Amino acid sequence: MEFALIPLALVLFASLFQGSFGLGMKFMSPLSWEAWWLVHATVAMLLMPLLWALLVVPDLFGIIANAPAQAIGLGMLFGFLWGIGGILFGKSIPYIGISLTYGIVMGSCSAVGCLIPFFQLENASSLPSFPYVVGGVLVMSLGVALTAYAGVKRDRMRSTGKSLNLRMGILIALLSGLLSALLNVGFVNAQPVGETAEAAGVIARNSSLAVWVVVLWGAYLMNAGYALWLLVRNRSWHTFSVAGSQRAYAWAIGAGLLWFGALGIYGQGATLMGSMGPVIGWPILLGVSLIVSNLWAYLNHEWTGARKPFGWLLTGLIVLIIATVILGYSNGLA
Repeated sequence: MEFALIPLALVLFASLFQGSFGLGMKFMSPLSWEAWWLVHATVAMLLMPLLWALLVVPDLFGIIANAPAQAIGLGMLFGFLWGIGGILFGKSIPYIGISLTYGIVMGSCSAVGCLIPFFQLENASSLPSFPYVVGGVLVMSLGVALTAYAGVKRDRMRSTGKSLNLRMGILIALLSGLLSALLNVGFVNAQPVGETAEAAGVIARNSSLAVWVVVLWGAYLMNAGYALWLLVRNRSWHTFSVAGSQRAYAWAIGAGLLWFGALGIYGQGATLMGSMGPVIGWPILLGVSLIVSNLWAYLNHEWTGARKPFGWLLTGLIVLIIATVILGYSNGLA
């Protein structure tokens, strides 16, 4: 049981980073969105994964070269598709705020990102943890729905006639969640890269970093490509040198460090959990990060003057905690 608690603790710790990185998106000005995003993506999806992996995975590129081509291709493909979801995530926050964006994105992302890897397992329904995993995901989805409902009620109280923005934001966030689930799917399908690393003597938890390098190459290709296209289309290269942009740069880098810090630690915890790790760990990561993100939203006064919606939010957060306990218990079952 003690060993089972270690990977769970890693996933919970990763959730603190995952729930915090979105805060930086509120501080893009005076950089253009595309300039800020290019800096953020370069740190989060290219530099940090590569540097961390190089520190703990000897002969990283040799390992990747010897890994099955299909695993590399699938990992990069799902990472590329996730990249679209990541862009949409950033686009939805200005419409509907951190809380509601996290609610919708994390809800759909949690369910889809858990169920697809689950159905890829052989005889998964016969495992003792099966009813707890399914029940935990259902309870998690309920908690996310309650927090999203609280956000909708809050925004309706503050409506200024921009209902189109609210509807557009919800649509963008929902699509973002569905595509964002593919990050975990990519992590699962690129596991042969990690197995190649382990065969070369890399310890299990660090082998996950080689997997992330491959998956995030695809993600970076999408994100950096889109940002560069916007920089050309909008002729916004000049915003890189605009006066007073130091804070925006700091937030872009900080958010990038937090974002991959979350993924890197989650990957280690999920790998130690075994084949059910991505199934159990993914909804825990997103559910707890939703609690953290709403704490930040509260501290940033997003819930000021919205007493009843805040009550719904607290109910949703309690349900999320219950779901986390259920999923955490399933992690200790054989």
